[in-house]
Amino acid sequence: MADILDILDIEQPGASEITRDSIIHGDKAKKKYVTAKTVRRPEGMHREVFALLYNDNKDLPPLLPTDTGKAYKQTKAKLGMRKVRKWVWAPFTNPARKDNAVFHHWKRASDEAKEYPFAQFNKQVSIPSYSESEYNQYLKSEDWSQAETDHLMDLCQRFDLRFIVIHDRWDRAAFRDRSVEDLKERYYNICAILSKVKTNPWSNSVTMVNGEKRVYHYDAEHERKRKEQLKRLFDRTQEQIDEEQMLLAELKKIEARKRERERKTQDLQKLISRADSGNGIVSNQTSVVNEGANTPTGSTSTIARRHDRKLHKKKLTAQQRPVRTVETVTVEWSGIKFPEARGAGVWLRSQRMKLPPGVGQRKTKAIEQELRLLNIDIAPTPTEAICKHFNELRSDLALALDLKNALASCEFELQALRHQYEALNPGKTLTIPASICNTNVDAEIKPLGEIIDVVGSPSALNTTI
Repeated sequence: MADILDILDIEQPGASEITRDSIIHGDKAKKKYVTAKTVRRPEGMHREVFALLYNDNKDLPPLLPTDTGKAYKQTKAKLGMRKVRKWVWAPFTNPARKDNAVFHHWKRASDEAKEYPFAQFNKQVSIPSYSESEYNQYLKSEDWSQAETDHLMDLCQRFDLRFIVIHDRWDRAAFRDRSVEDLKERYYNICAILSKVKTNPWSNSVTMVNGEKRVYHYDAEHERKRKEQLKRLFDRTQEQIDEEQMLLAELKKIEARKRERERKTQDLQKLISRADSGNGIVSNQTSVVNEGANTPTGSTSTIARRHDRKLHKKKLTAQQRPVRTVETVTVEWSGIKFPEARGAGVWLRSQRMKLPPGVGQRKTKAIEQELRLLNIDIAPTPTEAICKHFNELRSDLALALDLKNALASCEFELQALRHQYEALNPGKTLTIPASICNTNVDAEIKPLGEIIDVVGSPSALNTTI
């Protein structure tokens, strides 16, 4: 190398300094590792968007989705060492055909010769047959001749009871025109008559139920009316369709107004019944007071009492004092009315035990507390009997709670009247009869079941769950 450089008059590079590494590793060239500069993601750009723009090789993203990424392990083609099985172009025949036609298809040479597999789907309809004597004895008809009947049965045998095709292929030159309903009616009448005479039933017209033969009955008149109605329905004009839709909408409005009137009528009846019950209580009180007025001199005494009351009122008008007014207590005697489940589709029986939204949260907690005191599960198994009795029990409990609240209000009213009487008449005390006081202090506390049975609704049962 040095001689060539001298001949070409080329300067030789300066000899490098001889070192220990150059002597030992002089033949090995140093490998240079080039590190690729990574492109940093701009600030504010999401990682997913940056991955769509660039990859490690700075290639542009593909226009179409590709699957060129390397997986953990590349799949290899599994090539066996066996020989390929031989296929042949073999002939075959279809047993369903009566013309002995020969077809060809590919099959393995090793497969055995079998019957054509799709021949099993060739189902034949069994058509009844009759003899000359049977027709003359059982099947003779004034409307159908024997030639027409034979022609009908032949077409039924050829076209497998496809009556639309049979009606199309009917020989109108030799016989009079028949409708599809006439053809069906004649055929099924023949099947019914022969099934009663012969012992072998046909699968297309006779079924066996518990050992008893049931023949299919074809109602031709009903079929004609059905098709006539369908034809009329199909031939409607757009004006008739719009009128029908309008009438249906009006019917829905009428039914909605009827339901609203029924609801208002029920509410009015409830108000009337409550008013009647209140008037009955007042009339009972007045009858007790006016027992003495039924005497012969009752009319004169009542007139004198009214006159004295008027004079007493005139005296009290001059010196009126502020009197504490006590509000009247009204009690809801109906208990809880559980709505009936009217939802469409499948519904749970436990929904019947759900309290209606009209029951307040405080009353719901009070009912649950009473159930715990009675050692009754709050959510029992929702069987039919348990749902009924559980709802009645909670309705009676709600009624008992209302009665307790009414009793407390009445006691408060009595105490207020007593204090008012003592303020108006100093030195006097008002003694309240023991019959209208709360007897829980003096007498034994009755169980809750007795209170419910005595005061509860008529539908309440006198048995425990």
